[in-house]
Amino acid sequence: MSRIGKKPITFPKNVKISQDADIVKVEGPKGTLSSKMPEGIALTIGEGNIIVERKSDEISARAYHGLARTLIGNMVQGVSTGFEKKLEISGVGYRAELSGSNLKFILGFSTPIEYGIPKGIEVKLDKQVNILVSGIDKELVGRVAAEIRALKKPEPYKGKGIKYADEHIKRKAGKSAERA
Repeated sequence: MSRIGKKPITFPKNVKISQDADIVKVEGPKGTLSSKMPEGIALTIGEGNIIVERKSDEISARAYHGLARTLIGNMVQGVSTGFEKKLEISGVGYRAELSGSNLKFILGFSTPIEYGIPKGIEVKLDKQVNILVSGIDKELVGRVAAEIRALKKPEPYKGKGIKYADEHIKRKAGKSAERA
């Protein structure tokens, strides 16, 4: 039995959960999310909680048990509180500007980089160097933050680039340290 899969998912009163065949739909104050459940997984929706169960003991059903529970838990958390990732830009002259649904980055390349913000994602800038990516879909928020970070990964010598706010960059000594 999956340790994660057998835990019940509790949800607040303002969240509504419905199941139509193998599609689970979660509605809340921040929006609506839906997901297809894998084969061999059954849901029991009770008053204020959901229990995810396996229909059989097949290998595929056992493999998807914990995954299905985590996906539904993320949907419930997303529509009730949402998710966010914080990024920081460091480097002399490095900055970002928000214009409509595009982010314009100046990262030391010959031309600025334009990044189109996908639908369902909200981006806020603070002092042109702190970026807050937020939304209700955990996968989409993480993917957008990873794509933004991939534009200019932090380098280990001076730490210039885009990094997560809680990320620690292991610094290396430069050439002058080798000669000494």
